[in-house]
Amino acid sequence: MLPQFSILLFFFLSLSSFISSTNLTLPHQHPDPDAVVLQVQRSVNDSVSRRRSLLSAPTPTGIAQCLTGNPIDDCWRCDPDWATNRQRLADCGIGFGRAAGGGKGGRYYIVTDSSDRDAANPTPGTLRHAVIQDEPLWIIFQSNMMIKLKHELIVNNFKTIDGRGANVHITGSGCITLQYVHNVIIHNVHIYNCVPSGNTIVRSSPTHAGWRGRSDGDGISIFSSRDIWIDHCALSHCTDGLIDAIMASTAITISNSYFTHHDEVMLLGHNDKYFLDSGMQVTIAFNHFGEGLVQRMPRCRRGYIHVVNNDFTKWEMYAIGGSANPTINSQGNRYAAPVDPNAKEVTKRVETEEGVWSGWNWRTDGDIMVNGAFFVPSGEGLSMQYAKATSIEPKSAALIDQLTMNAGVLGGPRDNGISISYGGGRATGATGGNGDGGPDDGGRSGDDGYFSMVFGSGAPPTQLSHPPTIILLSFLIIIILFITTNNGGGSLSLLSL
Repeated sequence: MLPQFSILLFFFLSLSSFISSTNLTLPHQHPDPDAVVLQVQRSVNDSVSRRRSLLSAPTPTGIAQCLTGNPIDDCWRCDPDWATNRQRLADCGIGFGRAAGGGKGGRYYIVTDSSDRDAANPTPGTLRHAVIQDEPLWIIFQSNMMIKLKHELIVNNFKTIDGRGANVHITGSGCITLQYVHNVIIHNVHIYNCVPSGNTIVRSSPTHAGWRGRSDGDGISIFSSRDIWIDHCALSHCTDGLIDAIMASTAITISNSYFTHHDEVMLLGHNDKYFLDSGMQVTIAFNHFGEGLVQRMPRCRRGYIHVVNNDFTKWEMYAIGGSANPTINSQGNRYAAPVDPNAKEVTKRVETEEGVWSGWNWRTDGDIMVNGAFFVPSGEGLSMQYAKATSIEPKSAALIDQLTMNAGVLGGPRDNGISISYGGGRATGATGGNGDGGPDDGGRSGDDGYFSMVFGSGAPPTQLSHPPTIILLSFLIIIILFITTNNGGGSLSLLSL
């Protein structure tokens, strides 16, 4: 077996080197990320200008008092009949996840039962029964609910979880998993105390229930998924990450949310060698990063990450980190450094020499640095690369208080409160677990995590004898298909696969 493995390794490394030197477009990757950045800036500027114009009128109207300049909120919150027109929310997204329609156009599903008795056979009226359906659904809640999950809540395509009008808490084992799905919106819910679970059968659709390996204990796990929008949520106290997006997930927006009391907040990218994460594109906008946070707001591997108009009020190690050459575009944020003189730097290049990361495109534009915070930019030709993105100036970070004033859950406590216990694992300052093996050791846990998340039959999975070989074979097949379906030229595409 060793000779075959060596041959596969040689081909994989050679082809990976070839691909890294070409203009590669991955499935569902926006071909012009700077155009998306520009559209976000325009939406903020338009919303702020509209608010100022209405407030300057001789007799400001009620809507003028309602507007905040936040383009997402101003799109729907000032409508007094929003509760009868909930699906308008799907038209209010911005950034890379703007196309996430969720359950728009589908029926309303009212959750009436907060229980989670059987993950393999969900009870009608429960959240689990709602999210596994094959049809588009806009899921709302009859009343305030504390939903304690027994296992991962696996969400199907075209779903909106809309907690507006109720106080909805999701906690327990596994929490929310988005795996191989698209068009999902998660809005206005509390998510916390999420712990690992698994080694059981969990239903993912009306026709399929499969064996699940052990989960990491993320608040929201995004795995090989696209067109995802997380808005106005409060996340804290989970065992691994609050939000993790890996395995070529893309077209994601995380907005208006409130993050507190956690160590490794947000991971974007599976590991440094997983080149398909080069197509990951994420917008992080109008969020509050607050009390008890340590690091990873986010921690990026590859991809293009737009961090815009967020309020970073707390961190213990660093705010934004990365490896494997991600593009990080930081615009109009406020970074408040901790008292620790050794933790003033906003940025961290994880286990990478300066001679390597000096070419990475990390940019700060219009950010405000408080209490000695400093951002270390890098990359050659930044002014040229970002010329289109900066043709409209990002909205000043001086407006951060206004843009983030409603971050978190609406209609009640915006965060998860200090009375919530830690999630039995990696909360603030904790180490170990099934994540990266400690504070930014530079690599996520081994490939066993990849296989444990994949659905199998209804029986426990058999032992995989050579997982690395299977991974290399999978990559080799992808590359062969890629090469054979393209006839050369300077711009290569995987979109035809």
